[in-house]
Amino acid sequence: MKADRLLSILLLLQTRGRVTAAELAERLEVSVRTVYRDVEALSAAGVPVYTERGRHGGVALLPGYRTDVTGLTGDEARALFVLAAEGAHRALGLDGALGSALRKVMAALPAPHRPAAERTSERVLVDPARWMRTGPDTAVDLGELQRAVFADRRLRLAYRHSGAAGPAEYTVDPYGLVSKAGVWYLVADLAGEPRLFRADRASAAETLEEPVRRRPGASLGEVWAGLRERVERLPVEVTVRLRVRRERLDMFVRIHGALLVAPPPAPAGEWAELVMGFRAVRAVRALLAFGADVEVHSPPEARRELAAAAAEAVRLYARDAAVPGPEADGPDAGR
Repeated sequence: MKADRLLSILLLLQTRGRVTAAELAERLEVSVRTVYRDVEALSAAGVPVYTERGRHGGVALLPGYRTDVTGLTGDEARALFVLAAEGAHRALGLDGALGSALRKVMAALPAPHRPAAERTSERVLVDPARWMRTGPDTAVDLGELQRAVFADRRLRLAYRHSGAAGPAEYTVDPYGLVSKAGVWYLVADLAGEPRLFRADRASAAETLEEPVRRRPGASLGEVWAGLRERVERLPVEVTVRLRVRRERLDMFVRIHGALLVAPPPAPAGEWAELVMGFRAVRAVRALLAFGADVEVHSPPEARRELAAAAAEAVRLYARDAAVPGPEADGPDAGR
């Protein structure tokens, strides 16, 4: 709607200062001609807006002009009070600022929208943390990572890779921080190549004085999308066919659903037949957590891997598995 578009232009000019007509057109998904017509409409309504031509020209408001107009719709007001990233704000040290900002927004809301916004914060809660988290909360101070990101400086990390005995030291060029399913990641270039670093594996971080050396034109969103796709499309080394007992199927899918080659079919009788993709044969050992409720049919190397893992466990606990008989513990023992 035109009224929403006019308000968007006004708010953009207040927050950004001078903005080119081409940029406004791109952000609002309209033509440049429409932007100029909207600017004329704002001017006719008494808003002190003007345009300047030339290389450094654009659309701007007269210096010092501000408006307290919010223009929020009911849905927009409710959206602001869904605290979808409460944990993220706390990790970044912004939980106090978030509460203060929401109080200011509440004060600025049109009176009819305030009850709906208050009910939203009481009725809707989004918890970004995963079930059954196995690791501790973030070990490194995210504040140091933030300092490097916002100051556009290089960062020195002491970073421990999975399975490594100790940390390795890297100097990286950060793009930003990403919180995915309750886990914080640093997105950065290492020697000009995009890399992903889990914040809870960084034992130390130091912001350097050197300016960051990001690749021209690369943005946080683009680099993250490429890294995420790379992780999600790691090659599958072995395809495993197995069956899962019906009453354990839901739990199995919740834990291992990301490895399923296809959605699980409806169980036929007591068992459900599944196909999974593993990145290494040794990874099938995770299936032993379900004991006899999961049986692998193929390939043979996967069955051998499970048999070897089970044999190792038997050897480890065999001594405790021997239960004394009545002849050793009975009332006549020792006669």
